[in-house]
Amino acid sequence: MWNNIIKIDPYLEPYKEDIKLRADNFAVKKAELLKDNKSLSSFANGYMYFGINKTGDGWVYREWAPEADAVFLTGEFNNWDTYGNPLKKLKNGVFELTLEGKDALKVGQKIETVILKDGKILRRVPSYATRVVQDPVHHFWRAEVSDTICDNFVWTDDGFKPQTTPYIYECHIGMSGEEGRVNSFDDFRKNVLPRIKKAGYNTLQIMAIAEHPYYASFGYQVSSFFAVSSRFGTPKEFKELINTAHKMGIAVLLDLVHSHSIANEGDGLNMFDGSDYQYFHQGNRGNHPAWGTKLFDYGKNEVIHFLLSNIKFWMDVYHIDGFRFDGVTSMLYHDHGLGSAFTNYDMYFSLNTDTEAVTYLQLANELIHEINPRAITVAEDMSGMPGMCIKTADGGIGFDYRLSMGVPDLWIKLIKDYSDDDWNMDTLWYELTTRRPKEKNVGYCESHDQALVGDKTIIFRLCDSEMYRAMSKDIESPVIDRGIALFKMIKLITYALAGEGVLNFMGNEFGHPEWIDFPREGNGWSYHYCRRQWSLADNNMLRYSDLLAFDKNLLSFLKRERLLNKKADYGLTHNGDKVLTFTKGKTVFAFNFNPLESFTGYFVPVKEKGEYSVVFTTDSAEFGGFERVDKNYKYKAETTADGRLGFKCYLPSRAAIVFKKV
Repeated sequence: MWNNIIKIDPYLEPYKEDIKLRADNFAVKKAELLKDNKSLSSFANGYMYFGINKTGDGWVYREWAPEADAVFLTGEFNNWDTYGNPLKKLKNGVFELTLEGKDALKVGQKIETVILKDGKILRRVPSYATRVVQDPVHHFWRAEVSDTICDNFVWTDDGFKPQTTPYIYECHIGMSGEEGRVNSFDDFRKNVLPRIKKAGYNTLQIMAIAEHPYYASFGYQVSSFFAVSSRFGTPKEFKELINTAHKMGIAVLLDLVHSHSIANEGDGLNMFDGSDYQYFHQGNRGNHPAWGTKLFDYGKNEVIHFLLSNIKFWMDVYHIDGFRFDGVTSMLYHDHGLGSAFTNYDMYFSLNTDTEAVTYLQLANELIHEINPRAITVAEDMSGMPGMCIKTADGGIGFDYRLSMGVPDLWIKLIKDYSDDDWNMDTLWYELTTRRPKEKNVGYCESHDQALVGDKTIIFRLCDSEMYRAMSKDIESPVIDRGIALFKMIKLITYALAGEGVLNFMGNEFGHPEWIDFPREGNGWSYHYCRRQWSLADNNMLRYSDLLAFDKNLLSFLKRERLLNKKADYGLTHNGDKVLTFTKGKTVFAFNFNPLESFTGYFVPVKEKGEYSVVFTTDSAEFGGFERVDKNYKYKAETTADGRLGFKCYLPSRAAIVFKKV
């Protein structure tokens, strides 16, 4: 029932009518779309109808362009005769062209849609194009005839299912190589996938797959929603990458950008049929004030059909296992969350909330889990919208996970604005453990956001320029020692507390130095900062190898103990000592963030009597630590005179220890 969300979160009781309205909007829209009691999956088949598709003895091309006076298809197949192949106008703004003969079109031929509007000729990339390439001389983008849907690719991933606890490796194909160039799907499959498997990640989150003209947009300004970016290779090569990942036991998520679209005319959807309101809101409402992009009209059924069909396309044609929805906060609010602190529940249930976007997100999640009940959906929402990760049937929006976006901000603020002596343990505990009831989060210290030019990764903030001269194991450096010690502690406490899944951005598992800066005029079109220096981690004489070993062992430990699925219980915080402890099941975590003082005989509270032994520590020599923890000693938990249950141990400075009941 829709009101189950109120039982989950009683603070929502005053907003009961708003929540009921959302549930009603969802039910009404779903019924409106599925007039014949079809499933959402059968509704979302736009890619099988629109665009260019093979028929039994030829080809058919369809386009939705309601404001167009006439539509034509031109290209290499007709020697670029602009008006040689007109489309017939059907009902509801749909145009259709049938080409007889299997050779009427050939895979790889360049094509272009021509729109006639008020006497003007508008040249466009077909809206459902599955292959778009850039002209090497004139640099404009054109579609190619593609056989993506029926290319007879042989999948060998039958029976693959994503694991229930995601250990996510966020990556960008183009910048995944060490050489100064755009890396390819094949390079990634051969050279990077094995690293990800060896490191212990079970889920791949791939950025920038849908075609985007501006490389430096990180794929967040999409032009062709059904086309795999041709920079990285062919659709077949992308399928091979996914197939290989599945054979390795790795699920594949896509960064899905349905929050906005590129403003370009010609190679994007903007002004496709000559109007600014075909796919987007009309006038100023259709423009994002901060991003300079176009905003979808989620109230229009044809737009919903386009976007839902896009979701099913990736799942059906490419066997994608789920999505990380980008820019959800921007979708949810008319002001796009710009400048809002979201300090109380009133802000989620006001006239500022875009209820049509809420309905679309509910439909999207319903569709994804209808197609694949084991699929994973992750919301990039910094507003904390209640019910984001509650099932639609229970009154929620239906995502599986929310990104813990406040956690990276917390770490950057602590490192940047406070000395080690001023870190507040109570604040740390609160920020890492507080989230909406019954909702799952993906905890992470940093993603690609924290690595972009103008910002710094955590390790680079901690060590800065010292990384250029003192990452050799032969060089002593207090700055590097501090940075590496805190880096490991930050990662351990974040992964242990901040979510039911974890995320790491490519290269951060070994403390990749510097920032990310895409080739642009301002840097002389250099790829120097748009690559991954794997050789740093492979060099056992450098301390990057220690951090890689730590990350791998940390993931193995978390999986072995199934710690992401266990509730964290508060132990103690002591701001003077800079100590924080907590328990998860039979494991006890003790963190000493004190920069100077190691404690002898420090009391660690536990929940159960018995003997405890060390099962993990950031201070291990194999992780670049100082081996100050006795891993063989057994600690006996006893009740003290004042009624506390626990044991005493040695807590070295800037180190964390995990104990487990024997």
